[in-house]
Amino acid sequence: MIRSVIIDNEKKSRKTLSNFLLKYCKEVEILGEADGVASGINLIKKVNPDLVFLDIEMTDGTGFKLLESIDDIQFSVIFVTAYSEYAVNAFKISAVDYLLKPINPKELMEAIEKYQKEIGLKGIHNKLEVLLGNQSTVKKIAFPTSEGIELVKIDQIMHCEADDNYTSIYLNTDKRIMVSKTIKEYDTMLSDFDFFRIHQSHLVNLNYIAKFNKNDGGYVVLENGKKLPVSRRNKQEFLEKLLR
Repeated sequence: MIRSVIIDNEKKSRKTLSNFLLKYCKEVEILGEADGVASGINLIKKVNPDLVFLDIEMTDGTGFKLLESIDDIQFSVIFVTAYSEYAVNAFKISAVDYLLKPINPKELMEAIEKYQKEIGLKGIHNKLEVLLGNQSTVKKIAFPTSEGIELVKIDQIMHCEADDNYTSIYLNTDKRIMVSKTIKEYDTMLSDFDFFRIHQSHLVNLNYIAKFNKNDGGYVVLENGKKLPVSRRNKQEFLEKLLR
């Protein structure tokens, strides 16, 4: 039997995956479930699984943070994620398997079959080390536009601005890209790359902030002189992050 655990902050997602494993992958034994980074680390230490089904974005951090917090990794990982842009490229490069939500039973069975072919600890550490390395060196993100797909270096993005279900991406070249995704999705994708949601409508690259002014409720001044408001709700966390 393959001893496994499921770590995902969405109860519905854990239930779906659990049901699929019970129905289609009877060789997989589910030892437990966790809903976040901290609880996931505790679960892994407690049951010592062979295989971890790991979500990317959770309420108390990311799946990458969980892996970085474990000194001696003795398990394989199959990521389960709703985000298919930059992250999936990192997974492919690192040869760690992944499943996109909503989970397809056929893809789940193929992932388990792949794991069985590579069973054993040989190569696990190297794969995860490469994955974590890729996470910090991913340099481009794909933006779907009306004309196709535009690849942009992450360090060129100054800030993102919400426009209903669209998002305007502002680059350091003064170029603006309009994409049909919400700012929440880009907040999730870019949070590990020094971006911070200073306002419901504004996601900012901290590296381009020239000044914070506490007048008029608080606002930042970017290097190009543009002023963006900082919401009262996010101000304290923002200032703490800025001063680190």
